[in-house]
Amino acid sequence: MTTTEVRSPAQTVEAFFDAYRRHEVDEMADLCTPNAGFAYIPVEIWGRQRVVRGDGKVATIGKTLWTGLITSFPDLWNTVATVRPSVDGGVVVVEVTIGGTQANAWANISARGGSFAEPHLFVFRMARDVDGSAGLIDGITAYWNNASISRQLGHLEID
Repeated sequence: MTTTEVRSPAQTVEAFFDAYRRHEVDEMADLCTPNAGFAYIPVEIWGRQRVVRGDGKVATIGKTLWTGLITSFPDLWNTVATVRPSVDGGVVVVEVTIGGTQANAWANISARGGSFAEPHLFVFRMARDVDGSAGLIDGITAYWNNASISRQLGHLEID
């Protein structure tokens, strides 16, 4: 597809996961509006001075988390199971499994060479044609079982 071609909401989301599979973070972000919202609900990384949550904008938190994941899991992959656009195309729900082998520390999980594969549910809000951004993603919300990923990577945290 050329950049001037208009994609359906489902095609945009599929292009997003294709770019994710190729580890093209800028391409993933380019499929989003400049102010697209971002919420990875399970993300909460505790540090000495602050807590980082997976909530903000694609251009800031989203790109940072994606880049960190790809660095920590150089073979990060995804397999899309279903793509379900709403009737009006304003929302696209995607079931996808994401996985990889850990080569570097991720958040508070030391690298032990373990791997994970975990189902994720993504909800994409699509932009309306108000400012020429129709066909782009205006918000991403994702859900998964973080405890399962930690267990698969051999990380058990006790409070």
